[in-house]
Amino acid sequence: MFEPLYTSEEMREAEEAYPGYPDSIPELMERAGGAVADAVAWRFPGARVVAVCGKGSNGGDGRIAGEKLGGRVVEVGEEVPDDAEVIVDALFGTGFHGIPRPEAARQIEQINASGAHVVAVDVPSGVDASTGEVAGAAVQAELTVTFHGLKVGLVVAPGRFHSGEIELANIGLEPRETRHLRVTDHILALVPRKNEGDNKYSAGSVLLVGGSPGMSGAAALASRAAFRADAGYVAIAAPAESLPILETLVVEAVKRPLEEVFDAVGRAGALALGPGLGRSPEKKELVRRLLEETDVPAVVDADALYELEPFSREAPTVLTPHSGELGRLIGEESSWVDDHRLEALARAVDRFDCAVLLKGADTLIGAPGRPVLVHGTHTIPALATAGTGDVLTGITAAFLAKGLDAQTAAAAASMAHGLAAIRAGKPRGMVAGDVIEALPHALGDQD
Repeated sequence: MFEPLYTSEEMREAEEAYPGYPDSIPELMERAGGAVADAVAWRFPGARVVAVCGKGSNGGDGRIAGEKLGGRVVEVGEEVPDDAEVIVDALFGTGFHGIPRPEAARQIEQINASGAHVVAVDVPSGVDASTGEVAGAAVQAELTVTFHGLKVGLVVAPGRFHSGEIELANIGLEPRETRHLRVTDHILALVPRKNEGDNKYSAGSVLLVGGSPGMSGAAALASRAAFRADAGYVAIAAPAESLPILETLVVEAVKRPLEEVFDAVGRAGALALGPGLGRSPEKKELVRRLLEETDVPAVVDADALYELEPFSREAPTVLTPHSGELGRLIGEESSWVDDHRLEALARAVDRFDCAVLLKGADTLIGAPGRPVLVHGTHTIPALATAGTGDVLTGITAAFLAKGLDAQTAAAAASMAHGLAAIRAGKPRGMVAGDVIEALPHALGDQD
């Protein structure tokens, strides 16, 4: 269900555990350089190759690859020739962090401007392998050949956008426990299926709180998504003036006026707070009361995140912000969150003491005392459309109502969301409703 993602420190520990270390370093470098050479030769047979190599082990891997390919080796500070058809980037490895020095930055700029195919060794130079952060110039690779295991920085933005296609090469190291894990589609096997003994409540009962006038569509999308994620019962608590509209948008859901929300909590297995709720002081107070005065698992999204303060509750809870919302929660600009996604996530988990799902191409799910989960398997630009966040909220609520813990529910919901978007088969013009309709098929594919 999970694949390890390695930081620089974890990779160093894996290498140091290899028999004979450090005398075995040349053996490991020979395997790594050979893997890069094989990848280049297979994809670009007969191409003119230039290996741009730094001074560390990564540079050694690159020199071996260059020599095996009969190419030219360029050292740090030297000019990158303009006739290369393939450039092997071996300036910096997993130990790099910060900003490249000027001579290396110039070479990175030359590599990016060369027009050649660029193959990065282990991690694109300029990308922090442990965080995905890019503080200065960074190589834009077409292919990254990485060793032993995926690095965090290859799947977490902005580093993931520099990595291109990733090829994983086995160089003989033993697996190790890691603090970051990539989610695979096998996680959906943890989502309980309906069985013969279930009724509509035991199959997963969701109470959606939202749907103010002008925003009833958000509540409808989240509610429909909860049903399609296999919840057995969904109720919507919304302002009275929205109820006639919601009656037509979600036929299967029970509708309750917002004033009766605490009466409706009794049958709920999970709360979905926020889609189309509004941001008035009264709505903010309602969110606070629902979080602090109920013991029902909850997913908190959209308007319910606005000016949210830390709360006290024991029940499983998931916050699902995008970078702008998370920035407001921790007092940072959204651009800072985009540049420091893991740090921003950690700060939010610490502040709210609950699971947090940070949306993005590299959806990150953190929880107190647990490894960070990364859903970086599927990059689906078509999901950049209004309402898909509400869909994710509904799926998460359904999975919480079925009894999954907060982090697992959020990670499984992200996976189901991505698979449904792929199943919808609309790279252009996809709308949130398409994702909803594809959910049963995406979930069924995993049975």
